[in-house]
Amino acid sequence: MSRPAVIFGGPSPEHDISVSTGLQAAHVLDDVHAVYWSLSGRWFLVDPHLEVADFADGVPRKARELTFVAAPGGGFLWRRKPLDISVALVACHGAPGEDGTLQAALDLAQIRYTGPGAAASALGMDKFAFGAVVAAAGLPTLPRVLLGDEAPPFDPPYIVKPRFGGSSIGIEVVEDHATALALAATSPNLADGAVVEPFVADSRDLQIGVRTYPNVDLSLIEAPVRGEGILGYQEKYLAWGGSGRVERRLPADLPDAIVARIHDIARRVTELVGLRSVARIDFLERDGELWVNEVNTIPGSLAAYLWPDLSRRELLEGMITEAAERPPRRFTTAGADGMALRAAGSVAAKLG
Repeated sequence: MSRPAVIFGGPSPEHDISVSTGLQAAHVLDDVHAVYWSLSGRWFLVDPHLEVADFADGVPRKARELTFVAAPGGGFLWRRKPLDISVALVACHGAPGEDGTLQAALDLAQIRYTGPGAAASALGMDKFAFGAVVAAAGLPTLPRVLLGDEAPPFDPPYIVKPRFGGSSIGIEVVEDHATALALAATSPNLADGAVVEPFVADSRDLQIGVRTYPNVDLSLIEAPVRGEGILGYQEKYLAWGGSGRVERRLPADLPDAIVARIHDIARRVTELVGLRSVARIDFLERDGELWVNEVNTIPGSLAAYLWPDLSRRELLEGMITEAAERPPRRFTTAGADGMALRAAGSVAAKLG
């Protein structure tokens, strides 16, 4: 019988958060294939009723190993027989589950899935490209340059970020260009490139969720309260789980004019990037001035907490319905479509 699959985990620094998001979704939906992507890159069919603790030592007991074939008629195979998947709900955070790699492979397997397509996923994960697109559209964003031998064309202190990555992993505030270069030389999180932007003292983080089904809908705006510096991984993902390290203000206390401006920009970013399903757009604000910071195409817990009046089941079922109503992507071997097929195939090869 055809049913949804929840795909979670993956060989990413955000693996543990993805396990949490995926299990939350599996518990709510209940009748699903729970497909676990291990840190080593292998695929397993697991019990959808497991808890996060069951993954503490890696692959849980009684997991059944799957084979993934990125081709029509392939998909996830158990003993050479494909799982009958109606829609894949992608709950992976960070590369390669969020950067377009998995999305391209699912396209080749002609499996419908939630979240943006391969190109939009890649754009959302690339902080340099995303910032350039936002700036080119005339939307407010801080200057962002690639870290290199020349000092940035703006005054320090700087924020140094991985060009590809999320969850605030690897982000640091530095006082000068030399320190930024030293950080890039020693941090594994910056091995694939780094971007630099000005550190705006006394600014605050504002976040808004976007749903694209049945129409584009915006959530309440949240203002997580942070101390000095930046909102880091511990605060974003561990404190929000209940440890109380961060105060959550939902909705944020904002003037109507700023709320309206955030709504307008969020809708424009949704269109620019090609967001789908559920996403989160992050802003910085200081004294009424706004800057688009980043977009998270597959946010932790699928940003369900930003819609307190919407049940998680409603949120997830909307995502699944939206994906089910779209035909799976089809490729030809002629012309530009053929080039797209070959490019997607090379990307999907990363999945092994």
